[in-house]
Amino acid sequence: MADGTKDTKSSNQMWGGRFASGPDAIMEEINASIGFDKKLFAQDIRGSIAHATMLAHQGIISGDDKDKIVHGLNTILSEIESGNFEFSRQLEDIHMNVEARLAALIGPAAGRLHTARSRNDQVALDFRLWVKEELQKTEAMLTNLIAAFLDRAEEHAESVMPGFTHLQTAQPVTFGHHCMAYVEMFGRDRSRVRHAIEHLDESPIGAAALAGTGYPIDRHMTAKALGFREPTRNSIDTVSDRDFAIEFLSIAAICGMHLSRLAEEIVIWSTPQFGFVRLSDAFSTGSSIMPQKKNPDAAELVRAKTGRINGSLVALLTIMKGLPLAYSKDMQEDKEQVFDAAESLELAIAAMTGMVRDMTVNTARMKAAAGSGYSTATDLADWLVREVGLPFRDAHHVTGRAVALAESKGCDLAELLLTDLQAINAAITDKVYDVLTVEASVASRKSFGGTAPSEVRKQIAYWRARN
Repeated sequence: MADGTKDTKSSNQMWGGRFASGPDAIMEEINASIGFDKKLFAQDIRGSIAHATMLAHQGIISGDDKDKIVHGLNTILSEIESGNFEFSRQLEDIHMNVEARLAALIGPAAGRLHTARSRNDQVALDFRLWVKEELQKTEAMLTNLIAAFLDRAEEHAESVMPGFTHLQTAQPVTFGHHCMAYVEMFGRDRSRVRHAIEHLDESPIGAAALAGTGYPIDRHMTAKALGFREPTRNSIDTVSDRDFAIEFLSIAAICGMHLSRLAEEIVIWSTPQFGFVRLSDAFSTGSSIMPQKKNPDAAELVRAKTGRINGSLVALLTIMKGLPLAYSKDMQEDKEQVFDAAESLELAIAAMTGMVRDMTVNTARMKAAAGSGYSTATDLADWLVREVGLPFRDAHHVTGRAVALAESKGCDLAELLLTDLQAINAAITDKVYDVLTVEASVASRKSFGGTAPSEVRKQIAYWRARN
């Protein structure tokens, strides 16, 4: 100001006396995080209540001040949840917004809340609590998705379909077996979620800015109050660590990739050319110009969400890769990536669970396609090894000639005459026709984890017991 007095309106009082004036408009814009970290309000208040309770227990603040702080924080929580709280960009972040409102509600006692902590360990706590809760939510959603696949697998344990490699017909499998492949994938995702919860289950609060604190705090008390296994063990690492966020994004990216592969199959299977499945109107859209179209938009959007999740992972890895210890302001850019990925993953899992439960499976179309492309050729080769005694490589050559003959005649292997087959190898008998049907093919694959209906049911029982 012209007379040299301090412009108190533009100054952020939380910064204290070192800063004579408020931040430039550009600095305020780049520095403020309240636009997105207000999502952490519940975690911030929960952490502050635990911290204040511990401070009082240790005799660092009075019981009366603690009671005022806790009452004020609960009032703020109610205000935010009811939509009656006004967030201020000038106060930068969720921590300052809550603390300023607390001061307005209870007066000087609010200033004691920040004793023995820093925004560095405070934000680490808030964010860790949020990610932990999100992982628990993801675990439950994956359990529901696995259950949906188990139901479809049980329903279609004997429904024959073509198995593919290179998207070319390879060997007959069952649709139940194909569903169980996704049970395995999403089961691994859920295991990663559980491991991630275990990895992050340490409380950061009490690490303060980076060196700990001289106050006689009890970090084990706050860790227990906040549902953590124990406190973190190194104050420098505590405030500079975002591994838990990166691990969440890694899990989300892998799970998103699995969801995208499934979405791609649904897109392919729902085409008229395949016709294996039909999505209901609930998960499809029409065309603005072509009245006959029924587009699998839900699956396509699940496929697209994976790109956003991958981008979030790469962004946070890039943010963290060059930071010296301990805290740097760069780390403020961590939350939007995680929030966006979490929203995308939740939506994708929910949509996919709905599609799996809702889609109609055309078993007749699948069975007809299962026999195409000479899918029982391997069964013929195996029969030649077992019944005729040929080495597999010789049996492979004989089978190749049989496929070529069937192709020239425009028929399936099972439609070749016995005389045609015996012209290729005289030892072939009419018993060979027992293995050339798709039903016989899948029934024979009884090796552990194979596609035989009996094996599929064993795997379903295994997963039901652990889901």
